[in-house]
Amino acid sequence: MDFELSEELKLFQNAIQDFAQKEIAPLVKEAEENEETPRELFSKMGKLGYLCPDYPEEYGGGGMGKIAECIMVEEVSKVCSGIASGFFSQAGLATRIIANHGSEEQKQEYLVPAIAGDKIASFGLTESEAGSDAANLQTTAVKKGDNYIINGGKIYITNGQYCDYVVLAAVTDKSKGSRGISIFVMDSDTKGFSRTKMQKLGNHASVTSQLYFDDCPVPAKNLVGEEGRGWKYVLEALNSARIAHSARSIGTAQAALEACINYSKERVQFGQPIGKFQAIAFKISEMATQIEAARALLYRVAWLFDEGNDCRKEGPMTKLFSADVAIQAVQDAMRIHAGAGYVGDTDVERLYRDAILYHSTEGTGEIQKLIISRELSL
Repeated sequence: MDFELSEELKLFQNAIQDFAQKEIAPLVKEAEENEETPRELFSKMGKLGYLCPDYPEEYGGGGMGKIAECIMVEEVSKVCSGIASGFFSQAGLATRIIANHGSEEQKQEYLVPAIAGDKIASFGLTESEAGSDAANLQTTAVKKGDNYIINGGKIYITNGQYCDYVVLAAVTDKSKGSRGISIFVMDSDTKGFSRTKMQKLGNHASVTSQLYFDDCPVPAKNLVGEEGRGWKYVLEALNSARIAHSARSIGTAQAALEACINYSKERVQFGQPIGKFQAIAFKISEMATQIEAARALLYRVAWLFDEGNDCRKEGPMTKLFSADVAIQAVQDAMRIHAGAGYVGDTDVERLYRDAILYHSTEGTGEIQKLIISRELSL
């Protein structure tokens, strides 16, 4: 078995590390204050081929597979989880269904400019009454002539405030349940579309919005794939996203670990650095071990995905485990830093607020356990 990254992936990892430190890190404070990812970063990432490394080269992607996407998400998350969220949505949920099931015309009009960072995409699934029960959508799409008329709303939408288009799930036939859900691409300048910014506890560098659809006309050609097949497409996209989301958790955990190592060497109590005390050293050692275990699981699952496996069990496993590891890591980082971590405007305080989300997004931890148990035939 080969546990080494290929030379191509090593070069990509070094390149994205360098970009994150030079181009992203200086903008984190401003992004946190403005509560949105700087739009110019999408373009910079896209022009260099860093934004969507998983997608085929023929559409402007890197053609390097899921492992490369995970590398990108992890390295950016080490610097800022909120900014990573914007990129993660663009490279995954907001474009995945178009990449997998869109027409060639849709790919050229929406996927190619998203990969280049020229257009920002968002994914509209979650609603006030359809979170974990995502199949219980209330947003409707009614066919009228050459258009579908969209009515309803979405909530907790990453990139929603400034996206150029929304890939959204809507009900085209209520009588068929989940088999009556379809996927559409809607431009943000569509008549009847509006949005409002939402305030959050953490991940401030990522803009999150509520979206509203009031008799929005969407051309029938913007139906993605087949009518009534949307729920299948959503499940595929979510499983893919859960793998990449694990990299976001691991990046945050790694940032917490590095902060703890540095602080434990600098902070002196009772005449010596606190890292010399067993209570601190053991806590950091366990943190490092858990992160290594989470990363090993993630990259095995990403490799399986690249080999053509659907990973319906393994995707939820890595998402669940890495979220646990990240949350434990930031909690331990808070305890190690004590007051220095609790005060505002510190990296540890930001990491703590950001990581708390990880059990909820891309499906709650409980939903991951439910999926895993079903895959185990329980």
